Amino acid sequence: MFTGLVEEIGHVVRWQHGQSTNRLTIRAAKVMEDLKIDDSIAVNGLCLTVTALTDTTFTADVMPESMRRSNLGELGVGSPVNLERALALGDRLGGHLVTGHIDGTGIINRITEEGNALLYEITAPPEVAPYLVPKGSIAVDGVSLTIASVRDSSFVVGVIPHTARATTIGQRRVGDRVNLEGDLIGKYVENFLKGRKQSEITLDWLREQGFA
Repeated sequence: MFTGLVEEIGHVVRWQHGQSTNRLTIRAAKVMEDLKIDDSIAVNGLCLTVTALTDTTFTADVMPESMRRSNLGELGVGSPVNLERALALGDRLGGHLVTGHIDGTGIINRITEEGNALLYEITAPPEVAPYLVPKGSIAVDGVSLTIASVRDSSFVVGVIPHTARATTIGQRRVGDRVNLEGDLIGKYVENFLKGRKQSEITLDWLREQGFA
């Protein structure tokens, strides 16, 4: 489990990907301090397991499903990536609950300035659209952001200068593909309601469940 608060920007030093091998090696500093084999680490929002370590790099294998769901296949040697170690019990939850399981990718179709903020309009795929709620949370390349507005099949998030500098979001351009993970709580609510007929959801039922 993660929070969407990126600890540092790492850089790809080796990326082997093909039909039988998908292995990513990343150079980092801060996240290496207490990293161990088998630890989980979020790379651009994707939860990966550390399989090898040196003093300055870690290596992780990437499953084909992860390749299909994310933008990791577009990385090359030297590419910057957002890094976050797994949340420890007792840590402050400064962002929101992020699993590191990418729902799909979106395309940045507009970047505008508003005061000290950058507004990113991102087109979302159908599998992400149900979780787009104004003032709700979403992880973009592993960065916890608040949705400012929803427009048909796209949404807008605001990025402050610190977030732009501390993550790869500030380096993103129009046309770039970004990893998206919808809010975990929204997924559970959707799954719970999916099997119920609309007629079953009454005011009395909502009161029984504590929603009203």
